[in-house]
Amino acid sequence: MYREKRSREFYLLAIFFAVFVLFLYGPLSAVLILSFQGPNGGLTFPLNGVSLRWFANLFETQAVGDFGGSFRRSAMLGIMVMLVTVVVSLLAGLAFRRGFIGATALFYLAVASLVVPSIIVSLGIGVLFSQLGLQPAWYSSAFGAHLTWTLPFGVLIMFAVFNRFSPAYEEAARDLGASSWQTFSNVVLPMIAPSLIGVGLFGFTLSYDEFARTLMTSGSFNTLPLEIYGMTTNVTTPVLYALGTVTTLFSFLVIAGTLGLIVHLNRRRLRS
Repeated sequence: MYREKRSREFYLLAIFFAVFVLFLYGPLSAVLILSFQGPNGGLTFPLNGVSLRWFANLFETQAVGDFGGSFRRSAMLGIMVMLVTVVVSLLAGLAFRRGFIGATALFYLAVASLVVPSIIVSLGIGVLFSQLGLQPAWYSSAFGAHLTWTLPFGVLIMFAVFNRFSPAYEEAARDLGASSWQTFSNVVLPMIAPSLIGVGLFGFTLSYDEFARTLMTSGSFNTLPLEIYGMTTNVTTPVLYALGTVTTLFSFLVIAGTLGLIVHLNRRRLRS
């Protein structure tokens, strides 16, 4: 069988991609390896033995750092942001399917926060809460700051989804006597469900990893990124690497679970 010869540009792009993957995952592999340092190991290579001591140390009482509390706060904040992002993005996508007065201005207003530097958004929200006499907290001011980051992305994704969505499916459902709600719940929603799950994953991961927009808005209790940053100046043991490994593994598990759910929904839709 004749196969077309690869062009030079293909190999150049392949090399660029390989370098990108190495740059992306190389530091993670170093953190992963160093997290298995022996009991007398330090923060740098070479390994001084191999052990799970530093992973066990995560669950012990720490002189510096609140690993469990910061993880729970980040996870809860991520779930809150995810739910609001999915609901608002879906409603915005449905609303913008039909033109209305001020739609263009509202769209640019919604995505304007992507242009503003994250630290400025954090500073502005923190100052506003102080002026209003309110105490910044991860569940209030940080929650709003994260939404300024996740909502524009969610709205843009839903715009792309509905731009490719054929209204013929809805017309067919209405011709068969379905009401507007039945058309949405039985036709539209199952078809866009994988996209909504993707929006939810996007919202959760952006919030879970966010640092700059949380810096001035988290109040007295840190989220996990802030806790890790604080540890870099106080912790001098490989427990820092163990924490990085655990949180990275958690992120990959969330992504893998979400992708598995999307694949399951797509297969179920094709069978039906």
